[in-house]
Amino acid sequence: MTTAPATTKTAGTTAATMPASRRDRGSVTAELAIGLPAVALLLVALLAVASAAIAQTRSTDAARAGARAAALGEPDGDVTTTARRLAGADASVAVSRADGWVTVEVSSPVGPASWGGSPLQARATAVARVEP
Repeated sequence: MTTAPATTKTAGTTAATMPASRRDRGSVTAELAIGLPAVALLLVALLAVASAAIAQTRSTDAARAGARAAALGEPDGDVTTTARRLAGADASVAVSRADGWVTVEVSSPVGPASWGGSPLQARATAVARVEP
């Protein structure tokens, strides 16, 4: 039976003769460098979608509450105050009355003001018949 001659490590070892654990050194760092920004971008996108959904829900609730208040005979100033209380101070509210119907339109920016003035707007409209 013959045995393979013992090999010694020299400074000129190649990747083929290097142990597997030494060849893989740095691969975790490279994978993390690629994966971490992707995860961060995904998180930012998720937060933006959640912020848009919350802003839309608040705008819809504000328009409905404003339309109810207007239908019950509240003045337009009180209707606007009611809608802004629900939608947020930076929301714009428009009240119009015509032919026994009242329409309240609410528009508010999506995301906090610290985002630099988001171009996205959440809009909602509610219509109610004026109570006699």
